[in-house]
Amino acid sequence: MTYQVRAAAGVPLRGAGSPPCPFPKPGVATPAAAGAGRSAPAPSRGSAPDPGPQTPDGLNAPAAGLQACPDVPEPHERGPEVHPGGGTIQPRRRLRRGGPGAEPLGGGRGGAPGNGGRAGWGRGTPSTTLRTTPTVLCFAFRRPDGAPLDAGTYTGLLTLLGDLTPTVQALPPETALADVRGALRYFTRDAVQLAAVVRVRALALYGVDCAIGAAPNPMLARMAAREARPGRTLVVPDDPAAVRAFLAAKPAGALDGVGTATARTLGAYGLGTVGRIAAVPPAALQRIVGVRAGRELYERAHGIDRTPVVPGAAARSLAAERPFGRDEIDPDRHRRALLSLTEELGARLRAQGLACRSLALTVRCADRTTLTRTRVLAEPTAHSAALTRTAYAVYEGLGLQRARVRAVALRAEGLLPAERAARQLSFDPDDEKTRRIEAVADRVRAKFGPTAVLPGSLARSPGPAGRTAA
Repeated sequence: MTYQVRAAAGVPLRGAGSPPCPFPKPGVATPAAAGAGRSAPAPSRGSAPDPGPQTPDGLNAPAAGLQACPDVPEPHERGPEVHPGGGTIQPRRRLRRGGPGAEPLGGGRGGAPGNGGRAGWGRGTPSTTLRTTPTVLCFAFRRPDGAPLDAGTYTGLLTLLGDLTPTVQALPPETALADVRGALRYFTRDAVQLAAVVRVRALALYGVDCAIGAAPNPMLARMAAREARPGRTLVVPDDPAAVRAFLAAKPAGALDGVGTATARTLGAYGLGTVGRIAAVPPAALQRIVGVRAGRELYERAHGIDRTPVVPGAAARSLAAERPFGRDEIDPDRHRRALLSLTEELGARLRAQGLACRSLALTVRCADRTTLTRTRVLAEPTAHSAALTRTAYAVYEGLGLQRARVRAVALRAEGLLPAERAARQLSFDPDDEKTRRIEAVADRVRAKFGPTAVLPGSLARSPGPAGRTAA
């Protein structure tokens, strides 16, 4: 804690070796008066003090035998002060914001990117700009040819973001969040300029482009990244009016926590857009969707997201893809591709002694749009039948009707050792039989190749070519 100790007359205390105080208290001997053997007389009560000798301009002149008072230094310019009771008092340091005398945060007493820039603003960055600029960036990485990212490339991109800010949250398979609050002050650049630096480095080092969303919180940043075109940065300013304009026409399902069932319920009340939801009182929303869900829905409809960006490395995952030779609209071929993906991932998981907690399905359409959905499994598993049921359920939830699909990809996420995975006991004899057949099929594939044993629907058709990633 910093203290300021001043005398009764408002003059700072003087340390040892400081020049004598030119304003003596009445009755206290001064250096000049001490030499003459007299002290300064105290004024009588009710009488005005003697103004002393006057200069031609009317200002008081120093008393005889006293030195002129030097300029009293500012608190931040002098050294530690000596407290009469002992010890020293450090002077209060003045914090300068910008201007010719400001120190950039990159060196000297400046702060690091992760400390919030407590030492002051960097040179050339107005404080008003830093108060209104977005602080969260969402990066949606993608290759120019539409191919999925492999695990090595994705990890390298996360390391690239880590050079910018330590607050990076991985959202596999191709997305990441970065909180650049400290980097804005450290690099003296705004969010759009930092995003441009990341885009150039990602293209130069990994050949990967990205669509970037910049916003005040993670929810708005993810929504902006979904709408941004590749090679562009969509900015949602940290301004309530701009946030309302950005959200007004969005469907209710675009908000976090609003699934298909909740969106259908809100639509029955005429609340199909975020703008209409924002105009409804919180009590009404709580009656429709529940107390807690209604409160969160009201906040998100107004662009409020209290979830932070949680730093962490990408969880280990296994992925595989099935591109089609031509744009495919047949749902049966889509399902056969999903079946081949789950069979492959299940065999790879069992071969490595792993189990997964969730599945992420990615569907790439002919117009280069990408649909990604993640489903958490009821229990960690490497059982191909359970993976197939989950993949089919996620695919049906997309509601694709005659969509021209170019490729489908499946990623097993949240991997853990199979011995640590809890399994619910079942009295279904068919399930036990399927697992025994699965174990035998794995041994046959290990000896004769991955295509030695296939499901009947895959054996009737060669299916699309495959691509795998770990």
